[in-house]
Amino acid sequence: MKLLALDTATEALSVSLAIDEHQIDRYVELDRGHAEQLLPMVQEVLAEAGIALGMLDAIAFGRGPGGFTGVRLAASVAQGLAFGAGVGVVPVSDLAAVAQRVSQMDPAATRILVANDARMREVYWAQYSVQPLLISMEGEERVDPPAAVSFSTVGSGPWVAAGRGLRAWPDLAEHCRAAGATLQPELLPRASEILTLARPRVVAGQVLDPSQALPVYVRDRVAEPSV
Repeated sequence: MKLLALDTATEALSVSLAIDEHQIDRYVELDRGHAEQLLPMVQEVLAEAGIALGMLDAIAFGRGPGGFTGVRLAASVAQGLAFGAGVGVVPVSDLAAVAQRVSQMDPAATRILVANDARMREVYWAQYSVQPLLISMEGEERVDPPAAVSFSTVGSGPWVAAGRGLRAWPDLAEHCRAAGATLQPELLPRASEILTLARPRVVAGQVLDPSQALPVYVRDRVAEPSV
């Protein structure tokens, strides 16, 4: 399998390329400039592997939720590359990518709450249950003020709260800690975990036409009046 993954939904810019079991990863955190650096990073990993875009089986991308500009960038670049290469796409949730990373870091975790900073005094969040080789979302992806984040369904087993939303909102982090969570407040979505989540979908033939490389915003409003 030859699979390319990319993500720009947050301050993290990352690209991963898998050729069977060999994987090449690039990751950097930027205040701005994702658009200028994304394609050179893609070209760099392809050159290192010695393959062309047309040799890929699919292109996976972080489809959000995340920053509006970043989510649009990942979707549009994945779409353009896929059209040019004649391959399909695999959209992957950026919240699920963080949950996947947590499950790899802490195999004992049975449930995971991911909260990414959404600005506008809100967080993107979702809950996941963890079973062997499987992470399942409970409910839906949401965007809410930190005080509205609920983990009432979290069971008695070990659980983890993760994501930069915890760092942005210490009260939310403390609320999770008081409820027994281990905290991972530094985590951001990465192309590496997007690639991991995309692999079984490619194997199962769940690859979409490039025209279906669409962003998922969760939040409809892009701005609010200043107070």
